[in-house]
Amino acid sequence: QVRLTESGGGSVQAGGSLKLSCVASEASNRPYCMGWFRQSPGKEREGVAIISTGTRSTYYMDSVKGRFTISQDNATRTIDLQMNALKPEDTAIYYCAALAGYCGSQYLHVIAVFNRWGQGTQVTVSE
Repeated sequence: QVRLTESGGGSVQAGGSLKLSCVASEASNRPYCMGWFRQSPGKEREGVAIISTGTRSTYYMDSVKGRFTISQDNATRTIDLQMNALKPEDTAIYYCAALAGYCGSQYLHVIAVFNRWGQGTQVTVSE
């Protein structure tokens, strides 16, 4: 079973940048829907960005469009989330998740179908 490991979280001031990385434990020739999700205290987990590795199509939640970029590196089995112009409301635990197959924008909202999850990494943005 593929395992996902996130890294790159930390603390930053508003306007700053962070890059999160998610490494899969094994390579696969299958297409995957890979996503970054986040959860802050008292709130439900929400989809931030997803990438359909078979097509390299990307989808973002409205509040991060133009600020965050999701990308894939097949050579290193890595999915990155570059986060720029961070805001205090971006503070959350960020999780990487995977689902075999292709995906579209609707998968930002169907979190329960993702069956592989990383342990999460904390992102804190201060004023």
